[in-house]
Amino acid sequence: MTELILQRPAPSSTWVAVCRIDDLEECWGEAALVDREQIALFRLPGDRVHAVGNIDPRTRAAVMARGIIGSRGTAPTIASPLHKEVYDLATGACLSGGEGLQAYPVRCRDGIVEVHVAS
Repeated sequence: MTELILQRPAPSSTWVAVCRIDDLEECWGEAALVDREQIALFRLPGDRVHAVGNIDPRTRAAVMARGIIGSRGTAPTIASPLHKEVYDLATGACLSGGEGLQAYPVRCRDGIVEVHVAS
């Protein structure tokens, strides 16, 4: 008898545990290396966490985690510490029309921050 084992294709994306939510200071950014991607994490009031690419699109420097948190209306934003270009933290869109940041879905389960990345 021949046994046939069917393997499902590997998922194209996955949730990766990055840190505990208590490791993130409110209104401050932290950089993390997640599956070879530099990601900037931001904890906002109410334990809302956002994740965007840590590479500044204008200069290609890994500095977005050191950006200035703010808002435009009700949308949370991050301003590059180098040229003050402002990006929407939820979508990564550049609010002045330039190249945007990669935005990553984030969830917190049992106090652990997880980021959804392509594999």
